[in-house]
Parts: sequence; C-alpha cells; structure tokens
Amino acid sequence: MSSQSEKDLSCSICQDIFNNPVILSCSHSFCKDCLQRWWSEKQVHLCPLCKELSSSNDPPCNLALKNLCETFLLERKQRTSTESEDLCSLHSKKLRLFCLNHQQPVCLICRDSKAHNNHSFRPIDEAVQDQKQDLLKFMKPLQEKVKLFKQVKEGFDDTAEHIRIQAQRTEKRIKEEFKAFHQFLQEEEEARISALREEEKLKSLAMKEKIEALNRQITIMTGTIKQTEESLRAADILFLTNYKSAKIRVQQRLLLGHPQMVLEALIEVPKHLGNLSYNIWSKMKKMKELVSYSPVVLDPNTAHPNIILSGDLTDVRLGQKQNLPENPERFDQHLCVLGSEGFNSGTHSWDVEVRSDRYWGVGVVKESVLKKGHIQTGYWELALLEGKFTAKAPPLPDKVLQVTNLQRVRVQLDWNKGRLFFFDLDSKRLIHTFKQTFTEKMIPYFGLHGDQSLKILPMNISVTEQVNKRALQYILLSFV
Repeated sequence: MSSQSEKDLSCSICQDIFNNPVILSCSHSFCKDCLQRWWSEKQVHLCPLCKELSSSNDPPCNLALKNLCETFLLERKQRTSTESEDLCSLHSKKLRLFCLNHQQPVCLICRDSKAHNNHSFRPIDEAVQDQKQDLLKFMKPLQEKVKLFKQVKEGFDDTAEHIRIQAQRTEKRIKEEFKAFHQFLQEEEEARISALREEEKLKSLAMKEKIEALNRQITIMTGTIKQTEESLRAADILFLTNYKSAKIRVQQRLLLGHPQMVLEALIEVPKHLGNLSYNIWSKMKKMKELVSYSPVVLDPNTAHPNIILSGDLTDVRLGQKQNLPENPERFDQHLCVLGSEGFNSGTHSWDVEVRSDRYWGVGVVKESVLKKGHIQTGYWELALLEGKFTAKAPPLPDKVLQVTNLQRVRVQLDWNKGRLFFFDLDSKRLIHTFKQTFTEKMIPYFGLHGDQSLKILPMNISVTEQVNKRALQYILLSFV
C-alpha cells in the first residue's frame, strides 16, 4: 500500500492510522477519542476540518474505514515481520547465502567473517530446494508412521468396543448361571420345608390321637372315682348292697395299662439340618446340567475369528468370521484356540470328544509360540489328517498311528517327566507318547476344520475326607 494510501487512512488530528473512526454529517472522519478530546475544549461541536456544526454529539462508526485500517495494519505488520526475518540480525543486511556448516542463512558480511572461515555456502534459493528435498525424505516415513498409528488406534477402538461386548456377554452368562443356582436352591428349600411340615403334620396328628385317648381314659377313671366316692358316702345298707359292683369297677380301671411316652415322637431335626449345606451340594454336583467341572476351559482371546465357543467355554466349533480385535494372543492363520491356563509342573489330563471325520487336532503348545502367521514348531498334537490319525511335533516327521474309530481322547501331560500321552478313552488304550524335555509353560491346544465340533468333557467330582493327625492327637489327649 502506498504512502499516499497511508495518508488517506490517517486521522487529521493525531496524524496516525484511524482507531475506531467515526464519521460526521459533513463526511469527514476522525478517531473517536481524538474527536471527543477536540470537542471537550470547544463550546460547540464543529468539524475540526470544515468547521461545520455536527448534527450529533455521538457520531456513528465509519465501519468501512475501520475495516480498511485494520487490513492495512495487519499487512504492515506482516510486511515488517517478513522484512525483519530477511535481514541479518548482526549486520542488518539481506540474507543471501546459506552456510552448510552452521546450517543457517547468512549475509555477505557473515560469509567473510571469522565465524564462517573456510565454510561452504549455497545461494538461498538452492539451499531452500535442497533442504526441502531433505525434509521431504523424513516426511514420508513420518506420514507412514502416522498412518500406522491411526491403524493401531482403530485396533484400540475395536478392542475397547470388544471389551464392552465381552463384559456384557460375561455378565449375562453369570446371571444365567446364578439364576439356575437360585432356582435349584429355591426348589430344594421348598422341598425340605415341605418334608419338615409333613413330618410335623403326621407327628402332631399322632400326638393328638394319643392325647385324646388319654383324655378319654382320664374321663372314665375320674367318673369311676366320683361314683366310688358317692358309694362311700351312702347309708350302710345301701353301701353294702353296691359294694361288690363298686369294687369291680375300681378293679377294672386299675387294670388299664400305664401310659408311656411315645418313641420318636419329636421332629427328627438332624434329618433336616444335619450336614444340610453338604447334602445340598452333594445333590447339586450329581446334576451335571447344573454343576460340572472341566479341568481345562478355553480362552476366547486366543480363538481364531472363525472359531466359536460355547457359553461355558468347553465346546468349540467353526462358524462365520467374527469381527474381533487383532490382539497379540489371537491366532490369525491357524483355526484353533488355547486353554485358559498353562502348566509348568505336575501331571494334568483332560478328555476331549472328537466326533469328526475331518481335520482336528488336540495337544499342547509352548507359551512362547507366536500366534501370528504360520506356526513352524513348538507344538505337540494328535491330529486327524486326510482320514489318518497322526502324531505331529515339527520339526520331527509326522507319524501315522494304527488307530480307527477314535471318538474320545484323553490328553495327559506329565511336565516333570517330559511325557505327553494320548489315550483312546473308550478302549483305555495308549495311542501315542511324546518324549520331550519341557522348559516352559505348556498350554492345551484345540484345532479343527469343517462343521463339526470339539468338546472338553467334564470330570467327575469327588470329596476326600481327611482328619488332621495333629488335631486328632490333641483331641485324644484332652480325654486322658
């Protein structure tokens, strides 16, 4: 903007760019504060330029002029800033060169100074192009990294949503399980109270009959006593006349047997309360649809997206691919799932129903096995491959087993002795044994293809009653 334009945008009173300009009826404009100060010294409000009387003591804002002034000030500020950036801070000269050693723009005087002795320089325009190309080399990997971060964030978003869904489904399952328990306990309570009331009814009725019988006998004997007392008060001749019959009546009443307290007349409280919680639990554990124990339960967080688990985490089958998070524990190529718990000591066994004529596999894998990509080694399994029962433990060669019609398999891991056994559960026959020194935690493994399923069978629950020897010794000594 030219100096003439700057003059046009200046107040004639303060000689500076208009600040909040107002316009008079004569069309002259002034800063609002300048005009008010000018008028404060005058008796009448005249225009400072043409001396025309103002028609208003509070003239309106000249909005168009105000916008022009603000734009002018902004451009001047930017121009001043740019010009100052283009000047050397030491010599106030135009920055024309770029020092490659110090990596900074310099002026011609800087080039010849001791600070830049024997340094290499490039013209500003060439240096700008070189530096832009260099920066672009870093930009591309940064953009790729941002893209990767966004992808990971999407994964986190999916994981957060899956956590919410998992919590809802798990809560629903818990409520269903407890609903079954509540119903069983309610029915058991009602049955036991009903049995108690039935016993109370029967024994109360029996006691009522006993009481009524005694009341009848008491009434009869009381009547006999009354008659006898009347005979004793009678005249001598009349007494002697009735004496024999009165004596017979008394003797007959004396022949009545003495009443005895009834055995087992009271409520059999131990039958109703003795070991009540244990008896209920014992009955509950016999109801397999209500209480069952599985030595291995499946971990849904490791399941391939096509693997579908039952509500109790013991049944696995294939289905449509599910939208699941790509968490590190989840298999992405192998159609399999792992048990929720691994073993690094002791002996452990679990039974699996394998009613399938297509591929399936059961066994163990190392905890350190990577779940992404193809698993090359680190697992031991019994599998059905192309109709043949096969023992697999890469890199060892596969071994075809002489087994037919296998329906149920027992997998038994003896971690300490380094043995993994597979049994035909129906024939109780050992199918195959792996011998391996285990050095880390081993996790149960289940894999399959096709529309069949694998099911981990529940184990029988038993209670072993033991007496602490030290406690028993203390009890015996207390009676000495």
